[in-house]
Amino acid sequence: MLIALVGALGYALGAALQQYEAVAEGASLKLVKRPRWWVGGVIAFTGACLHAVALSMAPLVAVQPISVATLVFAVPLAAFMFGRRPYRAEILGSIAVAVGLLWLMLLVPAHHVTPRLSDGAALGFIGVIGAIVLVAQLLANRMHGPGRALLLAVGAGAVTASVSTFVRVVGGGLEGDWGRLLHWFTLAVPVLLVCAVVLLQHSYAVGYFGIAYAGVQVVDPITSVLAGAILLGEPLPTSPSTAVPALLAGALTIAGTITLGRLAPDHSRPKPVDATPAPRPLSATSDRT
Repeated sequence: MLIALVGALGYALGAALQQYEAVAEGASLKLVKRPRWWVGGVIAFTGACLHAVALSMAPLVAVQPISVATLVFAVPLAAFMFGRRPYRAEILGSIAVAVGLLWLMLLVPAHHVTPRLSDGAALGFIGVIGAIVLVAQLLANRMHGPGRALLLAVGAGAVTASVSTFVRVVGGGLEGDWGRLLHWFTLAVPVLLVCAVVLLQHSYAVGYFGIAYAGVQVVDPITSVLAGAILLGEPLPTSPSTAVPALLAGALTIAGTITLGRLAPDHSRPKPVDATPAPRPLSATSDRT
């Protein structure tokens, strides 16, 4: 849990750095010329590696909620990058999302089971993730502002969840046998990771970091938990006593996400100022001349 927390904090800092550069340059190849974007990428990648280590030691339902807590830190970090104090709505919205999602994840019973995934199920899972990304991308192309950022974040979060799922299968299924790394699941991790990074940059470039980061943090753990339950045999809450708390937690998460979505976008570059000087009123002396 400590490893997952340190990794999540690193991921939050890296995300804030990369979002600043994505707003400045757009989600294009120009980003590779920005040193700060690379620094953010290295920090985020280190955090992701620590997250992978944690996933190899504990189930998805125990590790994934830890990353949600970093939303409270990521949003103020992004505000600091743009030289401003975080808005009150940003703080309240990020806390609501983090608390609601953590509450929802804590309702999932912890159960240690060795992850096993067949090739057919893995390919089907990738197909479902691809369909989610395609639909989200098509809808995002027709929207602007926070709606576009959220839809792009949905696709990025789904792909990120697939990375977590495969890391859990590969790392948790080793059991001391390093020969199990020689499987196409291992190769799928970096490919999916690159796809997630590209989608994340497109989401960040819209300018609404709060809604983009929150969208990823909501979609990633929920998709991971569902994948863990459906594909890996990890349990879900089935007791009637958890239904009402789950609804309340979901409502709190949705309310926080809506709050973040109503914020104005960040811009790293000031708006251009009209260089044409305004005409000066004529004085009484000039009128007489």
